[in-house]
Amino acid sequence: MNIYFICTGNTCRSPMAAAILKSRNLPKTEVKSAGIYAMAGSPMSPNAKNVLEEQHIDYEHISQPVSLEDLRWAHLILTMTTGHKESLLQLFPQVADKTFTLKEYAIESSDLDVLDPFGRDISAYRQTFQELSILMDELEKKLLEE
Repeated sequence: MNIYFICTGNTCRSPMAAAILKSRNLPKTEVKSAGIYAMAGSPMSPNAKNVLEEQHIDYEHISQPVSLEDLRWAHLILTMTTGHKESLLQLFPQVADKTFTLKEYAIESSDLDVLDPFGRDISAYRQTFQELSILMDELEKKLLEE
């Protein structure tokens, strides 16, 4: 299964989600991430990288904007917010059948947005990491059932 995580700038949430899922070493699962408004070539946020390192997850990342090639590659496109999903579907309506917010796909929740730690202190990144870890637990269960 090819999974494409999407956030805003591809420096915090989507690379953390990708790193967490990749660290699980799920069979036949490939993971990429991108940002709706990402500039190609930016590094991961230092706080995101620090939180991953605290959890012993080693992950190299360079930001990428969403690409049609990667949207076609993906079997499943998971956005961090409803706003990301709406923006993506305005630009690429042909991927609607495989695009969900991460929370919409992984769990039943009335709040479909993952906390954005951008510009905040490391405790916000730790909180986002915890939220993403729980969501990856649920996503992993769902993927292994399929």
